[in-house]
Amino acid sequence: MYLGIDTSNYTTSLALVRDGVIIGESRRVLAVKAGERGLRQSEALYQHIAGLPELFDALSQQIDYAGKIKAVGVSEKPRPKQDSYMPVFRAGILAATALSKSLGVPMYRFSHQDNHIRAALFREKNPDSGENKDRDIRYPFLAVHFSGGTSEIVLADGVNPAGYNSRIVCQTLDLNAGQLIDRVGVALGLAFPAGRELEALAKRAVNRDFKLSTALDGVNFHFSGQENAAKKAMADGIPAEEIAYAVFDNVARTLSRSIRRLKDITGARDAVFSGGVMANGIIRSVLEDKLFRSGIKLHFADAALATDHAVGVALLAQDVHQGVIV
Repeated sequence: MYLGIDTSNYTTSLALVRDGVIIGESRRVLAVKAGERGLRQSEALYQHIAGLPELFDALSQQIDYAGKIKAVGVSEKPRPKQDSYMPVFRAGILAATALSKSLGVPMYRFSHQDNHIRAALFREKNPDSGENKDRDIRYPFLAVHFSGGTSEIVLADGVNPAGYNSRIVCQTLDLNAGQLIDRVGVALGLAFPAGRELEALAKRAVNRDFKLSTALDGVNFHFSGQENAAKKAMADGIPAEEIAYAVFDNVARTLSRSIRRLKDITGARDAVFSGGVMANGIIRSVLEDKLFRSGIKLHFADAALATDHAVGVALLAQDVHQGVIV
């Protein structure tokens, strides 16, 4: 079996896979004080280090993995770029290194973004056929990574021992989509992170006529203007549920416009969606509607794997160790 470790900005995660099947998983969302809009890196790093022992204990209660781990995969940085760095990932690297050395097994380092992409290609085992074949993706494909800390689209045109051959082809020029969602949610009195509560509020919207304008610069996009427009709508008395729906609708319409343009530029015919923002049902529904008959096949990460986790690095470790990625 293969162990994955991911210590991202807001979630500590462990996962075990065997033969391409998830056999154990343990994760914890980091605590954020009421009224705050995030965590300092030092506080997040402390929470990761403090929480890892308990998560390992929880994982061992799910399955006995003692002496059975063949390799460890870990997220070492946000993106597959040489200058990409974030202190929180040091907690995962520390744990992975200690395990690798003590168990005498290889440790493979990947990016948090590649972790998301690999998990988005994963499908649970079919209960009828017993197959768990990954999604049928044609290279090159567009990988959409939308979360609280990232809002970009990369073009993946192959694999390598460190993950995917990819380059950024589109990104936000100011706020991330997750920041827009959280800031509007907090302004409406919701707790941070606000995604789930804001989605629940948005689903109560009966009138969906209120819109926030999309803002693209070529294929890149802006979200800061939408935050200002949403707050003005609050001051103007627009119902909270209508504003909430408009935020998610705007993210989806912005994405759909950018993806259509990228299809023509890159020739990609598949789009893979991952990251916490892409767990949102409203965004998925609007994207499916807007990109219907676009010639682009949409692949959304399984709901449980859209948010932060360690499944992708566990699967990547398995791929590399078994020679699938060489």
